[in-house]
Amino acid sequence: MSVLMEFAMFPTDKGESVSEFVSRIIKKIDELNLPYKLTPMGTIVEFDTIEEALNLINIAYKQLEPDCRRIYSAIKFDIRKGEKGRIEKKVKSIEEKLHKEVKHV
Repeated sequence: MSVLMEFAMFPTDKGESVSEFVSRIIKKIDELNLPYKLTPMGTIVEFDTIEEALNLINIAYKQLEPDCRRIYSAIKFDIRKGEKGRIEKKVKSIEEKLHKEVKHV
């Protein structure tokens, strides 16, 4: 099974720039040795189970909770049986189709 989770989590009570707080979460993802892709609007992480994904949400929250009074989070899941390595495969599939279209033009 492959569980792709895209999430954003940050404090809303720490001003306009919150990269200091987001970097705490990314550091933890690195320490856990999880495959991920950081984007300007969130982070995509791949797991084997939904339980692992939900556990990361808890871990991420704990990185901010000690000194943040209000935390925002948005979470999306794409759960598929069988496939793994989809962070890269999904993008590669689109890029291959785009390159085919360019060659036919």
